[in-house]
Amino acid sequence: MTNDQPPADGQVAESVAEFLASFSYGSRTDLNFKFLKSLDDEAAKEFIRQLFDAVGTAYDTGQLDAIVESAVAAQIAGYTPNPDKRGKTILHDDGPFHRPTKPLNESRVGLLTTSGHFVNGDVPRPLVASSMPQDEPIDRIGDFIGSESTLSEIPSGTATDNLRVRHGGYDITSAAIDPNVCFPIDVLRTMESDGTIGSRAPTFFSFPGATAQGKLRKVAPSWVDRIRDEHVDVLLLVPV
Repeated sequence: MTNDQPPADGQVAESVAEFLASFSYGSRTDLNFKFLKSLDDEAAKEFIRQLFDAVGTAYDTGQLDAIVESAVAAQIAGYTPNPDKRGKTILHDDGPFHRPTKPLNESRVGLLTTSGHFVNGDVPRPLVASSMPQDEPIDRIGDFIGSESTLSEIPSGTATDNLRVRHGGYDITSAAIDPNVCFPIDVLRTMESDGTIGSRAPTFFSFPGATAQGKLRKVAPSWVDRIRDEHVDVLLLVPV
């Protein structure tokens, strides 16, 4: 970051804004911290100060909660739309609501997520490759966004260790360790077992949310028809 001292020979001065942007598909790409690009300079500096303070405290206490809490608070601030900077952000004052026709404990519940999960061996588009490492979707995020996505069909009895995830828009580490972070398949199975819901749909669905909206609008009607075939009373939507 720039300061009052001139850069050393061979070094290029970097502004605070450039430093923050480098975490979002830049020289320091880290999808856990790409939200830094959305913070103003002062908010970012305060986050870094708080983070260092929490790390220093953790040296003595061994408690890491404050570090996580600091990062989560900064993420919320970074991703909260600024009404004074509408740009391409679309804000909705309300949304459609359809009252369920049955009690939840009598309802068939389906699942649709934008997490990018799929069954091992059933590799979806875009850019099909069974052994594609996670850094490739990140490096080629533009190609993924410009490609037509596939709606992955996942039998609701699939074991979590037979699930895979691919997505270039968020850090998938937690979702790969425990798919229920954003694809709550075990949660719904438990809710069915304890009677909280009537039943789960035979098939759950997922696709990577980092996709071109124009292409998504073209395929969405057929996806809706396929999901309707599950005859669900309630559809759980999980955006990632």
